[in-house]
Amino acid sequence: MTNKIKYGVIGTGVMGQEHIQNINIIENAEVLAICDTNENSRNQTKSLVKNSTKFYNDLNELISNNIADAYIIATPNFTHLNVLERILKTNKHLLIEKPLCTTTEDCKKFEVMSKNYSKIIWTGMEYRYMPPVQQLIKEVHNNVIGKIKMLSIREHRFPFLHKVDDWNRFAVNTGGTLVEKCCHFFDLMRLVIQSEPTKVYASGNQDVNHLEEKYDGKTPDIIDNAFVIVDFENGVRGMLDLCMFAENSKYQEEIVAVGDIGKIETFVPSSASGKDSSEVRISLRKNNITESNEVKVDKEILAAGHHHGSTYFEHLAFIDAIQKNKKPEVSLKDGLMSVAIGEAAESSIKENRVVFMEEFKL
Repeated sequence: MTNKIKYGVIGTGVMGQEHIQNINIIENAEVLAICDTNENSRNQTKSLVKNSTKFYNDLNELISNNIADAYIIATPNFTHLNVLERILKTNKHLLIEKPLCTTTEDCKKFEVMSKNYSKIIWTGMEYRYMPPVQQLIKEVHNNVIGKIKMLSIREHRFPFLHKVDDWNRFAVNTGGTLVEKCCHFFDLMRLVIQSEPTKVYASGNQDVNHLEEKYDGKTPDIIDNAFVIVDFENGVRGMLDLCMFAENSKYQEEIVAVGDIGKIETFVPSSASGKDSSEVRISLRKNNITESNEVKVDKEILAAGHHHGSTYFEHLAFIDAIQKNKKPEVSLKDGLMSVAIGEAAESSIKENRVVFMEEFKL
C-alpha cells in the first residue's frame, strides 16, 4: 500500500499541533481535516497545514464528511470519552492521546463500547518511542543485564504548560498529575518489566507550582512532585521520581533498569537543551565492564515536537500497523492499565495507604 494516510486531527492545542508537525515530515501521510471548538486553536493551526485542509468547529460535521483514514484525538482529557463515543461511528483508525480517559472506570466504559470495533485503536504513549528508551527496552528484553529486578524513572522538568482555558490546572479535568503526566511512565514500567502491577504506594504534594493562580476563585490542585513505588507480579519493583519545578535539569528523564548481572541507564535531554543525542550506558558486574552508546535524533525530527522525536516514530509505527493490518503496539489495555496505576498512586497520596490493584477489578 503506497497511498498516503489521510489524517483528521480533533483537538489542536499543544499536542494536536505536535502531531500535525510530525505528520508533515512523513512522506506517506497528510492532514486533511482539523476539528476544534476553540477559534484561537484553529487559527494557530492554519500555518501548519495546507490551504486545502478543511477546518471544522463541529465534530458531527467532520464525522459526516468522512474524508479521513485515521483520526487523532487530542482534546482535553475530560472530553475523551464523549469524543470517542461519537468517533466510533466512523469505523476509522484511531490514535488517542494519553491518558485514554481520566478514570479507570471511563477507560472500562470505552473498552466495552469499542469491543467490536474493526479498525485500529492505538493509545498515544509517545515515551515508548524515544530512541534512547527504545534501545533500553530492547537491551532489557534481550537479557543483556540478566533478569531485571528494579526499574527507576526520574523526570525533573518544567511546570505544566498553559493550555486552552488552563483546563489542566485541576485534577477533575486531568485525572490528576499522576494520571495526566505520569501514565507514560507507568506504561513504560509494564512494557519494560513485562508483568502486571499488584500494589502502589505514593507520597507527593503540590508544594510550589500554581499556588498563586486563581480560576473562578479556585486555586489549582495538581500535584507537582511525588515518589511512586509499584510492585509487580514477577517480583520486580518500579519507582518514579517526579519533580515539576526543576526546569534547568541537564536531563529531563533518566531511566535505570537493574538486573542480576548488570544495569542499563539512559538519559533524555530536555527540549530546551537543543541536544540531538542522548546516552545509553550498560554496566556489567563481571569484570566491571561499561559500554556507552550515543543515540542521535535527526534535527528536523527534534524540531517537530517536545518529546525527543518520539511522536514521529510513534506515527511511523501507527502507519505501518494500518498499512500491514497489524495489531496496535499500544493497546486499549495498555491505556487502561497506565491510568489505573496513576489513579492508584493519586489515591495512595490522598488516603495515605498502599493501594492494591485488585481494588480496580481489572
